[in-house]
Amino acid sequence: MGIEELTSLQAFRSAVADNMLVLVDAYADWCGPCKAIAPKVELFSNQYANVKFFKVNVDKVPDVAQELGVSSMPSFFLFQGGEYVDKVVGANPGLLETYIKRHAETGAQG
Repeated sequence: MGIEELTSLQAFRSAVADNMLVLVDAYADWCGPCKAIAPKVELFSNQYANVKFFKVNVDKVPDVAQELGVSSMPSFFLFQGGEYVDKVVGANPGLLETYIKRHAETGAQG
């Protein structure tokens, strides 16, 4: 499915309003761990077709970073039906996939 780049606060708010499970990857170009986990996030975006994946560069769109309360990167925020449901901080692909699976299954049943 791929990962779409969010370039404004309006685009972010529109993206997370979706009824599907939405993952937002908050990253920065200078963040080594962000670059390290990026290929795994890309893989997950193709593997989990029932989840929409977005990324936001916190340096280019600081208002989104502020709205999310990003304190370290990478940070991954999960939304369902416009509501914040969970967050994973750090470049831990195993933990991230666990959270994606958990919420994708919950959303499918709910």
